[in-house]
Amino acid sequence: MLDHTVQFYENERFLVKAMVDYVGTALANGATAVALATAPHLRAMEAALRHQGLLDDKTAATVGCYRPLDAHDVLSQFMVDGLPDPQRFERSLGVILRDAQAQAPGPLAVLAEVGALLRADRSNPGTDSAPPLRDGAILVEEMVVALMEDIPFDMLCLYPLAAFPGAEDQASFHQTCCLHSEVRPAESFDALARRDTLQRSVAGLQQQAHALRREVRNRQQVEQALREVNIDKLTGLANRNVFQDRLDIDIKKALRSGLPLALLFIDLDHFKEINDTRGHEAGDQLLKAVGRRLQSHVRGSDTVARLGGDEFTITLAELHDLGYVTDLAQKLCDDLARPFMIDEEMAYISASIGITIFPRDASTAGELLRNADQAMYRSKERGRNRFAYFKSSMQDAAQNRMTISNELRRAVDEEQLEVYYQPIVDLESGRIRKAEALLRWQHPERGEISPLEFIPIAEHTGLITTIGDWVFQRALAQARNWRQYDPELTINVNVSPLQFYDGDGGHCRRWLSESATVPEMGLEITEGLLLSSDIDVLKQLLAFQQAGIAISLDDFGTGYSSLSYLRRFALDFLKIDKSFVYNLEFDAANVALCEAIIVMAHKLGLQVVAEGVETPQQAALLKEAGCDFAQGFLFGHAMAAPQFESMLLAN
Repeated sequence: MLDHTVQFYENERFLVKAMVDYVGTALANGATAVALATAPHLRAMEAALRHQGLLDDKTAATVGCYRPLDAHDVLSQFMVDGLPDPQRFERSLGVILRDAQAQAPGPLAVLAEVGALLRADRSNPGTDSAPPLRDGAILVEEMVVALMEDIPFDMLCLYPLAAFPGAEDQASFHQTCCLHSEVRPAESFDALARRDTLQRSVAGLQQQAHALRREVRNRQQVEQALREVNIDKLTGLANRNVFQDRLDIDIKKALRSGLPLALLFIDLDHFKEINDTRGHEAGDQLLKAVGRRLQSHVRGSDTVARLGGDEFTITLAELHDLGYVTDLAQKLCDDLARPFMIDEEMAYISASIGITIFPRDASTAGELLRNADQAMYRSKERGRNRFAYFKSSMQDAAQNRMTISNELRRAVDEEQLEVYYQPIVDLESGRIRKAEALLRWQHPERGEISPLEFIPIAEHTGLITTIGDWVFQRALAQARNWRQYDPELTINVNVSPLQFYDGDGGHCRRWLSESATVPEMGLEITEGLLLSSDIDVLKQLLAFQQAGIAISLDDFGTGYSSLSYLRRFALDFLKIDKSFVYNLEFDAANVALCEAIIVMAHKLGLQVVAEGVETPQQAALLKEAGCDFAQGFLFGHAMAAPQFESMLLAN
């Protein structure tokens, strides 16, 4: 069987040595040696062979027959566009080998520096679609194998290890080895060498292996660093950097394909309450779970990213049907509203989602993100746990919010705010027994600004704690003054959940320092405060009750309305939302609901206040159902302190 050997090398010194050994052995045995290599390597080999006496001064063989071939000259004869042509290969190298065999019958040994072929490809690069550099060498090897069936010759092919630089080159490396009958490693290994030589060779190989392991470890560290730069460490999702890059790429795809893309901006509702009351570790677990739920709903081509905090985005590229966006947004709202199990306790949140479409709504990534954020804000304004599409009018609304935010700060300093009072009457006696303190803002230029407009902004900017403290102090002073007319009169103030969490509830606790007991005051809280089921919130509520402050749960029936937290938290009053009272005299179902709520509350030891009572018929039905108190336009609108005092005196 003819020898078709592949020898790997790492540097030119080892390459020339391999050439000298192979050609020198062939000549010494009287064979014909054909050497196909680059001119510099041929000259270096020939100098060594002259020194050994195998070549004379004219580079003629003293024994056997020697024929050098300049690789560049031969390659140009059969290479076309970086690949060998079979017919040209036969007319060039095939003819040369047949002539060599005919002129000197006997053994024929061929040496080929395949690295020259690779370098020739590199010096004449093709287009972007040109085949990899190794493909030309592999095709030549296949042609050589076919040629060896007609012409008996042995061959040594010399490959640089650099031809197969990475793990992705394993297939090409294996294919190259399979085309040869023998594979020789880059390091020479003589089993008959002295022990010292073998040990040095082994030590050298060990050093190379160590260097390789270190290189792999360094590469892994670099890859890990790149992942940390591009991946959100907490959720494993893409971070803001990757989001920006992929959004830019998706915009370019949309321009090429003509298909729109959608950007969803997702902000979690009530997350701050979970994070502040149950700790950052629980908050982190919740964010991870949210990321998994979001990822489970998207396509492989979509990008889910965490921008930071509790803000996420989803980019939907190349959309054939915009209806898919609406369906997905609704699924996300439904899924995120399902309870999360965090440390064996249930946690409830929801999501507000803003959606914008490219190119309908914007032409740049920055505009898309701004639009989606504004649409998300509209979702929160509409009650959270929903989604909204961007509209151009939202830009004006965003500018208006910014203006209000700036002017609200001045309103606090310039005392543009005022506390109004709406009476709460005892349905049995008809007397005013309580009042709800309601904040009003009389702007010097805009006139009266609705609390529905500025309270959410105060919560978003953190001003709510300062404003809430001011309202409490003002209402407390009025309550103590009015108690000279009614010793049991109580003024209720609304407390945002943020007031309980800001500064660990320090603002609220300072209210108790006014006196040992504060029976003149009551607090109205929303269900959002109770959703976190936090022990610290429970302690704060108990502290208020021990100081004589009654706790009312406002707007009951509009949120989760869970009976579990009615049992767990210390509450005194339950306020039926006005949506159940509206049209009560004409809606039997609402009557039944109000009756059920009243009976349930009484069984739990709570008194009931009905909101939004506007007609005598509504008041009569509520009284008949056993409702304790009522509040609404029937008994009086919210009014300034002097007007309320006059009503109180008349009552």
